[in-house]
Amino acid sequence: MPLSTSSTVTLNINGEKHQLSVDHRTTLLDALRERLDLTGTKKGCDQGQCGACTVLVDGRRTVSCLQLAVAAEDREITTIEGMAQGERLHPVQQAFLDLDGLQCGYCTPGQICSAVAVIQEHAAGWPSAATDDVRPEAGPPPLTPEEIRERMSGNLCRCGAYVSIVEAVARAAARPDETRDRTGDETQDEAKEAVA
Repeated sequence: MPLSTSSTVTLNINGEKHQLSVDHRTTLLDALRERLDLTGTKKGCDQGQCGACTVLVDGRRTVSCLQLAVAAEDREITTIEGMAQGERLHPVQQAFLDLDGLQCGYCTPGQICSAVAVIQEHAAGWPSAATDDVRPEAGPPPLTPEEIRERMSGNLCRCGAYVSIVEAVARAAARPDETRDRTGDETQDEAKEAVA
């Protein structure tokens, strides 16, 4: 008897459960866009190199073009559509809007999802390749433009809006109480435990 090549999975996306039957090879990106009409997440290189498809899975950045939908079952997935609280934009979204952190806008959803995770990772004390003192007791390094650029380096912008993107991330990070999304508190606690 041949093995089945599809499964029924439950995906928890932006606080809502979606059950669908997917081929085992279906990426999370294709499930979001093609099956659930969540088209805010963009398909760029489809090779995990541009970051346009970045979403949060259990609060961590994930390039959804490399994540299989079946591997995301029962995990908390946040897409750009789940960032705002009703009509109120997430502080990162607002900073991108206020500081023109976009031009064509194609990469913006992935940039924003990454920026939310960057701010949470930094607050939890996670070092980057640009961090001078990586000892846990040193605490979070200053979130300098160099730190932001390094931490956001997995997200490409063909328009070249990088200067404004860095400014937007810095502005949102300067308001830590406003920057936490609905999963932010849990994610920061988990990240702090991982560093300790």
